[in-house]
Amino acid sequence: MRKNEFGKYVSLSILGMLGSSGTILADTFFVSNRLGADGLAALNLSIAVFGLINGLGMLFGIGGATRYTIFRSQEDGAGADRVFTAALLSALAAGLCFLCAGLFWPESIARALGAEGHLLPLCTAYLKTVLCFAPCFILNHLLMAFLRNDGNPRLAMCAMLAGGLANIALDYLFVYPLDMGLFGAALATGLAPVIGLAVSSLHIVTGRAHFHLTRDGLRLRELGRNIGPGLSACVNECSSGMVLVVFNLLLLRTAGSTGVAAYGIVANLALVVLSVFTGMSQGIQPLLSRAYGRGDRKETATLLRKGLVLSGGVGLAVLTTALLAAPTLVSWFNSEGDPLLQSLAEEGLRLYFLGFLCVGYNYLTAAFLSATERAGAACALSTFRGCVGVTLIACLFAWCFGVTGIWLAFPVVELATALLGRLVQRRRTAAAPEGLCA
Repeated sequence: MRKNEFGKYVSLSILGMLGSSGTILADTFFVSNRLGADGLAALNLSIAVFGLINGLGMLFGIGGATRYTIFRSQEDGAGADRVFTAALLSALAAGLCFLCAGLFWPESIARALGAEGHLLPLCTAYLKTVLCFAPCFILNHLLMAFLRNDGNPRLAMCAMLAGGLANIALDYLFVYPLDMGLFGAALATGLAPVIGLAVSSLHIVTGRAHFHLTRDGLRLRELGRNIGPGLSACVNECSSGMVLVVFNLLLLRTAGSTGVAAYGIVANLALVVLSVFTGMSQGIQPLLSRAYGRGDRKETATLLRKGLVLSGGVGLAVLTTALLAAPTLVSWFNSEGDPLLQSLAEEGLRLYFLGFLCVGYNYLTAAFLSATERAGAACALSTFRGCVGVTLIACLFAWCFGVTGIWLAFPVVELATALLGRLVQRRRTAAAPEGLCA
């Protein structure tokens, strides 16, 4: 590992993910201040689709880029090109499916996400616009992953930041001066990956790309092989959407639309923090894949230990901020000064953010298992964390403890996942590099 390579890849990936996550946060800020609690509730019901869209982008992007790096480290250029071609075709096919859903069934999807009454037209307008831009979101994730794995993490970061900053400016323009409501917020968000793709395409236009299209990548066998390494990242991202849906439905029953609006504040701040941990795992993934492809166990173990130390420090800092600054953070999104919204969101922020003490460990464990071609174990952990565990615990805790139980479901599931991840690592000590369970 070259000097400062870990810091370079991880820091640039985190900055890029922060820029990407800023698209949703900007929507939340401008919509909450312009449209109030109803707009915020409608937005929070709608953004659940981002988990699935971004998850598929990571499935094909990280999955393909991981195998691309392994082929490149073994000096198999033809294999690397096959991987890129297969990943690109898969991403295009998935994007077109979302596009069709946005054109023909946006209202049905809005109803399925829990929208009804006066929230239904707001959700429908947002979903229709965002889903039509889904091919751009998925392709953007794909190209970002290949840029990082092709030795150009700086351009990947610049592309994501450019899209995020443009979204903030367009959000203000569309929501305030042009008064376009939720449609304007969705349009600004949809244009962000278009700008990101324009910037990242410079890697190809300038001839720096080592990946190329090939007819050999059209084989179905290659399509299937690319999915494995990206499964855990996909499940992690999709889990955000599933958590949103489950929590929204539970809070609608226990606290009404104000509860959903409160969760909108908590969830969107949480998505920004999750982007930091996603950036860590994506930044370390190319280095892990390269070390694994070379058979360098010592470097693999060193990379993982560095990542765990960094994620632990970030998790502690995030929790401390939530405990001390909850009133200020919530007030940014409570433009109407609703005391019930303020109280619910403050409690949620303090309890929900306990989970970030374990999130970094869980993300890096999944990234390590995926990068070392143990996708089954990584996917099992991510599925428990994001689908099975959170659904069961949230429903049980909501029934036993009400709103407080819903907030506590996330940290309880993250802790359980961390314990399971440690158990998996211990059982695989013989196959894994020495020191990984420390």
